[in-house]
Amino acid sequence: MAYSDLREFISALEQRGELKRISAEVDPKLEIAEIADRAVKRGGPALLFERPKGSSIPVLINSVASLSKMQLAFEVDDLSDIAARISEYLDLGVPKGVAGKLKGLARLAELRNFLPKTVRSGQCQQIVKSEGFSLMDYPVLTCWPGDGGPFITLPMVFSRNPITGKRNCGMYRLQVYDERTTGMHWQTHKQGAEHYRRMQQEGRDTRMDVAVAIGADPATMIAGSLPLPPDLDEMLFAGFIRRKPVEMVPCKTVDLEVPANAEIVLEGHVNLGELRTEGPFGDHTGYYSLEDEYPVLHVDCVTQRKDPIYATTIVGRPPMEDYFIGKAIERIFLPLIKLQAPEIVDMAMPAEGIFHNLMLVSIRKSYPGQARKVMNSIWGLGQASSTKCIVVVDHDVDVQNYSETAWRALNNIDPERDIQFTLGPIDSLDHASRLPDFGSKMGIDATRKWKTEGFTRPWPEVIEMSDDVKRRVDPIWEALGIG
Repeated sequence: MAYSDLREFISALEQRGELKRISAEVDPKLEIAEIADRAVKRGGPALLFERPKGSSIPVLINSVASLSKMQLAFEVDDLSDIAARISEYLDLGVPKGVAGKLKGLARLAELRNFLPKTVRSGQCQQIVKSEGFSLMDYPVLTCWPGDGGPFITLPMVFSRNPITGKRNCGMYRLQVYDERTTGMHWQTHKQGAEHYRRMQQEGRDTRMDVAVAIGADPATMIAGSLPLPPDLDEMLFAGFIRRKPVEMVPCKTVDLEVPANAEIVLEGHVNLGELRTEGPFGDHTGYYSLEDEYPVLHVDCVTQRKDPIYATTIVGRPPMEDYFIGKAIERIFLPLIKLQAPEIVDMAMPAEGIFHNLMLVSIRKSYPGQARKVMNSIWGLGQASSTKCIVVVDHDVDVQNYSETAWRALNNIDPERDIQFTLGPIDSLDHASRLPDFGSKMGIDATRKWKTEGFTRPWPEVIEMSDDVKRRVDPIWEALGIG
């Protein structure tokens, strides 16, 4: 059964021994971040700070900062279970016989059960503040010493496509400037930024409605970070993950809906053309993303529960909580990537690659040049298009084993022959690219080379002891006392 809200998830974490309540007073300025950073790097639990300095609102952090917590969040034994469900829908194809048609109809009917459901009221509107409120009343973290200020780091930011009217939910950080304004970190390639640009191009309005929800059941809370195709509703996908529709409630002052079970909601607007300096911010790259000009969110109204919990995260030098969100994305979206490149067997994004810097891909190679075809396919896929380095290996290489992958790749390449460079979009946080959002990318074909690819030398076999010898050694191993 899906979690009804953030509190049910917190209870589940606590029952599994995955939550630590902190009763001591701890400062949201740097101290909570330092404790959370130490905890995640030592495999620690989720943390609920019950007495953040200067606020009566508890702070939840590291709620999905391990594979076990992420599996608990999505209520699965393994993240690949969600990928398997996606594959079932993708494999419906042309049904065979009456039984196949009935199964296909049942699957399509089931999808309808995941559609977001609009309700009249929600717990997120138990208290409505249109006057006399301040963002400073909330325990928003200052994460790193060089940060430009406190940042809301785990928001669900809702906007609407001005052309299609379809909803988008993205996870864009918000620097709190003062009591009622924040930065709106809409990177160039994100859908929120695209909505903003389209409204400017249309020229019919001077302001854009925005709503920001903070804290919800985990599938809904994380949905804004998913690399879905444009105009595919993140709330629909959250409903799919949780097997229950997300209840959405109309906002009080803007023409948008937010999850009814949210803890806190900021309703407001962005004035088209108004920019303000945002940053620096200690980012998931492990470096500070530098100051830049971004739109400004004016908060006109705050709604919340009577006793809200402030859900947040901290990013920085990996591994941190966002790595496990990325790992979930890697596992869940593999079937969708295989739609574009069916020869892909598996893929991995190591923590050190911070998502966009390195992708390892294994393929079942059937024709010459196929590794390069796969690279170009990935560079044409949504957020994957900004991947800076792609390494392609054969199907028998376990890309989840980074040591094995490096050993195979480094043995198999002739650098001049097997490394391909291209130019294109680069992640906005890449400080090394020649220009903001634009630079070079590298693909490495580390597959075994064929004669049809111009390789005429013999290709050696991998060293492996024979099974017969292994069987003879197995029974005497322990007796030898080697360890």
